[in-house]
Amino acid sequence: MQKLLKKPSINYFYPSSIVMVSCIDKEGRPNIITIGAVGIMCAKPPIVGIAVAPERYSYSLIEEQKEYVVNIPSSDLVKKVDYCGTHSGRDKDKFKETGLTPQKAEVIKTPLIKECPVNLECKVKDIIHLGSHSWFIGKIVAVHVNPEILDERGNIDKDLASPFVGFQGGFWKLDKLK
Repeated sequence: MQKLLKKPSINYFYPSSIVMVSCIDKEGRPNIITIGAVGIMCAKPPIVGIAVAPERYSYSLIEEQKEYVVNIPSSDLVKKVDYCGTHSGRDKDKFKETGLTPQKAEVIKTPLIKECPVNLECKVKDIIHLGSHSWFIGKIVAVHVNPEILDERGNIDKDLASPFVGFQGGFWKLDKLK
């Protein structure tokens, strides 16, 4: 069977990790943005990148404060994840609207999302402007993990963490193949 040649698009890169990124304004008011373009960029030093469109409210907050927290949600938070991705922090206090809890970080001023089992505090190392989005490259300066998602060796247990991914506009749980 011959493959179809399609127009270049990110729609054919699947699935994508889904995270909730917390950030703050200059007065210290927190916001949350749902991000599907996120990735590990380096192991040593540990660096994670997030792509944000300049018109998003969170863009200017992260650009000004030079920090953010990547909060990795579990599947029980999917409705709150969706809400944070479909409403603007310009108009809504997403912590208040979703009932999520801001938790003090160790190194940076931006709060963690308490209900997320994993939180990565990041300081912006660089910003790469690419077109519709810019990549905020953040050095991970602290990691928080809920102990109840760890196995006996101290590794994250997939079933206990209950991660999910984005695919074609929906959210999907993970299943082990091997």
